[in-house]
Amino acid sequence: MKTKPTITAIEIVQWETEMRDVEPEPTIGIPTYKPGNVIKRRSHGLRIHTDIGITGEYMGGSPMDYTAIAGFARVLIGRNALNREDIYNDLKQAMRQQGRLGTGVVDIALWDLAGKYHEAPVYELLGGSQKKLPCYASTYVGDSQPGGLNTPEAYADFAEVCLEAGYPAFKIHGWQSAPIKDHIALVEAVGKRVGGKMDLMLDPFCAINTFGDALKLGRACDEYNFFWYEDPFKDGGVSMHAHRKLRQMIRTPILQLEHVRGLESHVDFIEAEATDFVRADPDYDGGITGVMKIAHASEGFGLDVELHVTGPDRRHIMASMRNSNYYEMGLLHPKLGPIHTPVFKCGYEDAMDSIDENGCVDVPEGIGLGVEYDWDFVKAHETDRAIYK
Repeated sequence: MKTKPTITAIEIVQWETEMRDVEPEPTIGIPTYKPGNVIKRRSHGLRIHTDIGITGEYMGGSPMDYTAIAGFARVLIGRNALNREDIYNDLKQAMRQQGRLGTGVVDIALWDLAGKYHEAPVYELLGGSQKKLPCYASTYVGDSQPGGLNTPEAYADFAEVCLEAGYPAFKIHGWQSAPIKDHIALVEAVGKRVGGKMDLMLDPFCAINTFGDALKLGRACDEYNFFWYEDPFKDGGVSMHAHRKLRQMIRTPILQLEHVRGLESHVDFIEAEATDFVRADPDYDGGITGVMKIAHASEGFGLDVELHVTGPDRRHIMASMRNSNYYEMGLLHPKLGPIHTPVFKCGYEDAMDSIDENGCVDVPEGIGLGVEYDWDFVKAHETDRAIYK
């Protein structure tokens, strides 16, 4: 019988890289297209070390997650790294006043560790069997630069490019500071160009100021049979009442819950009939353990779960869920590379050309998360490191 792995250290690494031809979007700060401009971007990675030499690894999450880990890292020392359910519940309680920050990235690393211990990919530990995951192309937010996503027609052109590349679906992230008529024109331009040829989604990034404008935009989505309408309101995507009212007045399905954390809050939102599709994110929602709980609870309500953004952990989760439609490939742009920051030395990539001829990506087959992170690159660009023992 194998010796059970005991956690001996939690290691957090920060590194910095340059992103070229982007600038911070002025209202929300995420990168948007600006030729010639360069910004610095900090990324983080986590390693959970054990007494038997197996290490759980993860790159992802937000800087706030890694700041929060400092508050509970030492309580993990000496615990059995395979006791993920107990650790999930204990950290959920411990971080209840801090939005449960950091708990998701720790859980993902523990699943990677478990896969290495059992010499199996995570999706097999979850009972999954899917090998091909259909993708949608998910855009950067809009910009004002020629050749970028600066007009409705530019988005429609890019939608056609994605359709020709093999994507079966396309999601619009529009402009953050544009009048509602421009948002509606964007829906109309893309709908006229590729509607009926691919599934279309709209995510205003919580940019719409009023219920009236959100309703107008939803009815524009109705005209072109959009697959879903996501996070319209400046409430930050958390009001059950507002989204239930919107659902009652448009035909396009609503996708919510990217900004509502954890199992119980997801179920409350579902029970309140405030969404049609359920959004989940392992960084935000308690890791792989938390998202699988959300997936199974949503399945009981007959609803589908759509995972937020890319990564090998997302692929393993989606491979293990019956009730999911698309893997979110992005963020994509006609002039820019992908926006994500993990670095790999195994050939894994989430980029425009990562899909096969059927618009799908593969699930990693290696043990754990099935990828090899490039820690040499990280070390060469390292700006900070903390080890808790």
